[in-house]
Amino acid sequence: MHVLDLLQSDNLGLTLLWGEEALLGQEVSGVTATDLEDPGRFLGPGELVLSGLVWWADGDLAKADRFVSALAHAGATALLAGEETHGKVPDELVAACRAHRVPLVAVPAKTSFRAVTEAVYLRQWGDLSRRPTRLFALPENVRSELSHLLEGGAGPAELLDRACAHLGRIACYLLTASGRTVARTPSAPAIPARRTTAARGGGSSRTGVSSRTGVFLRIESDSSPYDAWQLHVPDADAAPPRVLHEIAEVIAQYRDGQARRVAAARATAEELIRVLSGDPDPATLDDALTAAGLPLGGPYRVLTATSGDALAEALRHLDTVPSAVGDHTAVLYEDPSAGLDVPDLLRSVWPLVRACAEPDVDLRLGAGTRASTAEALRASLNQSRFALTAADDDVPVRGVEQLDTLTELLAGVPPEVRTVFAARTLGALGDGMLRETLEVFLANNCSWARTAEALHLHVNTVHYRIERVETLTGRDLSRLDHKLDLYAALRCR
Repeated sequence: MHVLDLLQSDNLGLTLLWGEEALLGQEVSGVTATDLEDPGRFLGPGELVLSGLVWWADGDLAKADRFVSALAHAGATALLAGEETHGKVPDELVAACRAHRVPLVAVPAKTSFRAVTEAVYLRQWGDLSRRPTRLFALPENVRSELSHLLEGGAGPAELLDRACAHLGRIACYLLTASGRTVARTPSAPAIPARRTTAARGGGSSRTGVSSRTGVFLRIESDSSPYDAWQLHVPDADAAPPRVLHEIAEVIAQYRDGQARRVAAARATAEELIRVLSGDPDPATLDDALTAAGLPLGGPYRVLTATSGDALAEALRHLDTVPSAVGDHTAVLYEDPSAGLDVPDLLRSVWPLVRACAEPDVDLRLGAGTRASTAEALRASLNQSRFALTAADDDVPVRGVEQLDTLTELLAGVPPEVRTVFAARTLGALGDGMLRETLEVFLANNCSWARTAEALHLHVNTVHYRIERVETLTGRDLSRLDHKLDLYAALRCR
């Protein structure tokens, strides 16, 4: 399959804007649709890249250059740019593709990206139209059965099993972007989430074919970057592509219905958080917990994250933990007999969820302590919010129990508050030798001799500088509370 094959299709109406003949003859391995400004880490060698150019800003040559450069470094065979968003493909993008030697093809507004994707797959897996249609589509009785199952509220496992039953002992999976297995056929062995993301190459938008890892077919439905679903068949020759597309459409119908159920569940979770944020009587709290689907009596734990979608997907990896997930906060029921350390489990899952987001997305999680009573549950909510502010890139999942040093405790104080405290306490010292001397003095347990040695100064000089620090700050460094004030201020810079 080559780019030239697509250009020769009258049905697609594609227009070549730039591309040398040798480049247009490169083998195509798959298709990725993306509107990320820097999609490089989601691409594999030999892929066609479809982009609606939502990321484009008029006249920004640098942005176009960054985008195309990422494609070139990833080994993409061509960029297929949609004309619908801007009316035409920008000249700056043409120039960037020419500079980086990436073929550029315009996709007219009337041609959907799905039509281009299907054209690639059909060509890669053979010209199916020359074979009997009945061999390459779901049988009528299977389609009818799947429709009845959908109407009856069947889940993804049952739908996948029945859809694939007529194909024999086929291994087929439904996977999320973070590698979680939603469902698999009976003959498909369990695979760890990390292995599925490695096989796919990571990222939530990747949808292609690899001879080494099999077929990955995206389920077209509304979803977050963290829980987008894909149909995965490890053996690319195990099922005709038309059948897989029809199965994907059935699963997409299920997802559309699931989205409504998830929205309703999130609303009840938000109501529970609203109740907890106030001062509820026990009966009101019990009603809110019951409505959110949680057992009464606890113990519970509250989690707060910068993204409710990421939090929800992370918790689905822990499928034995009942939870109610709101926009940013979740209340969990922790079965005492299960012996689970939920924050610790989430630390192992979080990198998988994090890999689905763009690099600059702020993705952190804070966990409160276990709680049984209503009062303790409110405390767990406040603790989780404080722990979230203390979480950072080095410790993205932080439990309030981890805040066991003054420095970690101060990390939970909002930056705006820390800045004011540091400026108020240390502002008169400036950023020069007095502040350095104070920091070294405190780090050496207020030892005059060790401070002098560390700074290569005479002890009398250290005495003079510390006296100046005391004068300018109004603190007495012979007092423990004043030492703590200054130490905390230094940590708040």
